[in-house]
Amino acid sequence: MRIASLDCFAGIAGDMFLGALIDAGVPPQVLHDATATLDLGASLRIETVNRSGISCTKVHVLANGQLADAPDHATHDASAADLPRLHETSHIHPHKHNHSHEQPQSHGRSLSAIRTLIQATSLAKPVKLTALRAFDLLGHSEAKIHNVPVDEIHFHEVGAVDAIVDIVASAAGIHHLQIDQWFCSPLNVGSGTVVCDHGTFPVPAPATADLLRGLPTYSAHVQQELVTPTGAALIRAIAPNFEAHPVMLVERIGYGAGTRNTPGFPNVLSLSIGESSAVALPNPPNAATGTGKPKPAMSLSKNLASELEQQSSHHDKSQIVTVLETALDDLSPQVLAYVAETALATGALDVMLTPVIMKKGRPGTLLTILCRESESAALQHLIFSETTSIGIRIRQDRRICLDRTHATVQTEYGPIRMKIATSGGEELNAAPEFEDCRTAAIQNHVPLKRVQQTAITAFHSRPKA
Repeated sequence: MRIASLDCFAGIAGDMFLGALIDAGVPPQVLHDATATLDLGASLRIETVNRSGISCTKVHVLANGQLADAPDHATHDASAADLPRLHETSHIHPHKHNHSHEQPQSHGRSLSAIRTLIQATSLAKPVKLTALRAFDLLGHSEAKIHNVPVDEIHFHEVGAVDAIVDIVASAAGIHHLQIDQWFCSPLNVGSGTVVCDHGTFPVPAPATADLLRGLPTYSAHVQQELVTPTGAALIRAIAPNFEAHPVMLVERIGYGAGTRNTPGFPNVLSLSIGESSAVALPNPPNAATGTGKPKPAMSLSKNLASELEQQSSHHDKSQIVTVLETALDDLSPQVLAYVAETALATGALDVMLTPVIMKKGRPGTLLTILCRESESAALQHLIFSETTSIGIRIRQDRRICLDRTHATVQTEYGPIRMKIATSGGEELNAAPEFEDCRTAAIQNHVPLKRVQQTAITAFHSRPKA
């Protein structure tokens, strides 16, 4: 199974995520193309920099040739992750209580305008969904903090360009990697205070703190803001498992740089990419007891220690998932489809819509959502806010999944990626990526099924290793 692990020992921000993606192997053109399709006059400047002895990639967002993330003014306690994201923090458009000394913020971009902008691009649907998910999370957190409707949240014009590019380009890089499961270390949020549009706040700033609810965080090393709102929104959007470091065979490691170069503190985000490993770790003799069962390492997360113990004892690869269910007989199919798409963008593992017959013989639909427990509350809120449901059934199920890898086959219609499912090294299933096949079918003016069949034939005809 293809996995990726983020080490957020110096926090996370949008520019750090972009740098880590490129440093870990995402072609820069993927991010350049995603930025260009926004048609905002924005561009990226990419350079190699040094952060406390670590060579890493720094990504600057430019708006009409000028740095989009440049601060209005310097501040000693601003973000170490990326210089004070004063523009990144939203402000409220004064639709109400517009006193004489307040000037309408006509230069602001509303959340709905940003949604429309992203939807209008030519980006692939999964990229759009991830970007929309991140911005919705960001907007709803700001709205909650300021106690206003989400439609009254606006982002400063220049800062909006910075945040839009950070999020959309990151979404493009995320989906280019074709990762099956993301992992993330606990997040170092830093400490001290940060200056935002509404005043000076303790770190993490209120919107960031709201986005980080339910996630493992800590504060260490520096008195600076390390996790920005955009960084927190991106973490929530990819819905990772939180472990210090998963058991994996690492193939690539990338380092993304923040703006500041704090002496003695590497201001970088680390991204490791590889394959998950189900190989049991050896149990060396315990020096104190002479037994073969080692003392648990203090830095090992409880979840990971439990997983390793399971692997070494009976190789149980099952996992617990949360199942949310509700039956609906008075909701438009258009809304049901929207809810299903939004649930996947919110972090659902799977969504199913099943026709059922309800009381009084009414035809209805059973909405079933599979998710991690950490995403359950958000998905429950989605169901109640977007559907007519007044009750949700919740249960815990155990599931087992095959390991998944990817391989690319060459066909007469171009390269096609294949998803390969294995168990214990035995290849059980292989299927071509639908989006690759659809693109090839359109470009070559041939039936989609012909491309799919050609890819399958090429895969089974490949030389065996």
